[in-house]
Amino acid sequence: MVNKTKLDRQQKLIPYFFLLPAIIALSVTIFFPAIQAFSLSFAQYEYDLTQMPQWVGLANFQRLAGDRVFWQTIGNTLLYLVGVVPVLVIVPLILAIVVNQKLRGIYWFRTAFYTPVVISMVVAGIAWKALYTNNGIINQFLKQLGFSEGIPWLTSPELALWSVMLVTIWKGLGYYMVIYLAGLQSISSELYEAAAIDGSDGWQKHWDITFPLMRPYLMLVAVISAISATKVFEEIYVMTQGGPRNSSKTVVYYLYERAFQDLDVSYACTIGLVLFLGILVLSILNLRLSNRLSS
Repeated sequence: MVNKTKLDRQQKLIPYFFLLPAIIALSVTIFFPAIQAFSLSFAQYEYDLTQMPQWVGLANFQRLAGDRVFWQTIGNTLLYLVGVVPVLVIVPLILAIVVNQKLRGIYWFRTAFYTPVVISMVVAGIAWKALYTNNGIINQFLKQLGFSEGIPWLTSPELALWSVMLVTIWKGLGYYMVIYLAGLQSISSELYEAAAIDGSDGWQKHWDITFPLMRPYLMLVAVISAISATKVFEEIYVMTQGGPRNSSKTVVYYLYERAFQDLDVSYACTIGLVLFLGILVLSILNLRLSNRLSS
């Protein structure tokens, strides 16, 4: 009996031994750095290996509260969130409905819409930056239409952030379209046939059947796209580097500046902690909203 109990305990420990390498890797690369960053938020530390962090309590948060650039980046990030997420939730669903039709050559359209996803954001940013220049294809086309001067897409404080948003939307359409396409193909065609008998046809059948059944996918895309928009960095770094006059600078890019350009590590950790809390609150609100809609 004793040996059997001991054997049962050993068998219960076997899965944890398989998980041990992954737990160690996550601890070294994620958990420990996260705990260290949290502790540095309450300390004063610059990138100097000869000095130890000095405990300063809430001084970094007080400094953050009075940082005008930080609040500007908060506004830019929220604007990015509002400008990008609704488009990436609605337009990919329409594209998925279109490419889900049994039409000749539809696989080519699926490939065309998905191609931007496999392109590196750095490559895409460089390409779009070239298109946005005064002598780029976009401005040359506008001049052919009668515009005397090119539009300062990336050098105008009013247009820079919106121009970068367009790249994010272009890059994400195909990715979220595939998520919706998987959901659409799980809907039985018998439901649409029954709806057609009841007089629901055309786009009305999507309103009656597709949208209600796709609600979990809509919430998934809303959560993923919102988190991605909050953490946007590559586009800003490649195309504008936060300019002009901080008009396109987001929270993550500001964190990068303070950590790797100014070497103000503790202040950057404070910004990262605030960003983490903001994303956490946003995720909780989205999950609660999805639970209410599904119930």
